[in-house]
Amino acid sequence: MAGTTEAIQVMTAPLTANAVFLVTAVTPDGIDQVRDVLTGLAGTLKALTFRFPETALTCTVGIGNRIWHDLTGLAAPQQLREFTPVTGAAHAAPATPGDLLFHIRAERADVCFELERQLLEALGTSVVVQDETVGFRSFDRRDLLGFVDGTANPVGPDAEASVLVGDEDPVHAGGTYVVTQKYVHPLAVWRDLPTETQEAIIGRTKLEGVELNDADEGQKSHKTLTTITDDAGTEHDIQRDNMPFGSPGRGEFGTYFLGYARNLWVIQQMLERMFIGDPPGLHDRLLDFSTALTGSVFFAPRGDVLASLRSRSNGRR
Repeated sequence: MAGTTEAIQVMTAPLTANAVFLVTAVTPDGIDQVRDVLTGLAGTLKALTFRFPETALTCTVGIGNRIWHDLTGLAAPQQLREFTPVTGAAHAAPATPGDLLFHIRAERADVCFELERQLLEALGTSVVVQDETVGFRSFDRRDLLGFVDGTANPVGPDAEASVLVGDEDPVHAGGTYVVTQKYVHPLAVWRDLPTETQEAIIGRTKLEGVELNDADEGQKSHKTLTTITDDAGTEHDIQRDNMPFGSPGRGEFGTYFLGYARNLWVIQQMLERMFIGDPPGLHDRLLDFSTALTGSVFFAPRGDVLASLRSRSNGRR
């Protein structure tokens, strides 16, 4: 059973069947109330995990740059900043407001719902909801475009090495940078494409998820554009906790992108390669069928940092 510290700030937790992505802005007088809720979050989760131990309930909280110092009293993580918009010749990744992210994961939708309800009730008027997206597992972890998502996620020791900040920023070691984006798809248009064309755009086979060889020059696939290698030849992974969302009745079909990364620059470079192109002008063709509606950056600190927010605040007074 998940314990008091095991259910919060579990950045490398396995993907679950359900998730809620809740982004809020903190009101001018809301910092103290937010701090109280966050320091009590471990207890809130403990009560739910005691009742529903089989649901693998976790909640990871990300804190935005605008409120970081007021909320924590700590120097900001080295790479923390607002989301940097990326504008290409054909498509753009916009920045949207967000001070707090609550990434709620569980095997049951009702448990996700209950935790979100309790959180928002406790937060009250201290926050304004900017975006609430309910994600679900689709078949064998496929997105609504029909491809298995997250196949490139690191596993085992590689996951922590790729996701968690280390000795390069000792104060924030064990935390992680989080980038969120909400994409919608014109699903009917995508489905009209031949399977071979879809596979060439993604860079993997649709049925098995096997990676395809990319072109030696010219247009690159989504898989290739989002593979980041530094000047020393080292590949830098991130963890994607993407989820499909949608409403057939409203004609809404989308993917919520959430990336955890040790280095924020890795995701920034992915976005620049996708939206601007590599070489510039040859953007990711997946963007012809995926429109970005939101974009926010957060830092998710260790669980003990959240638990100590009240004492840090008292110490400043």
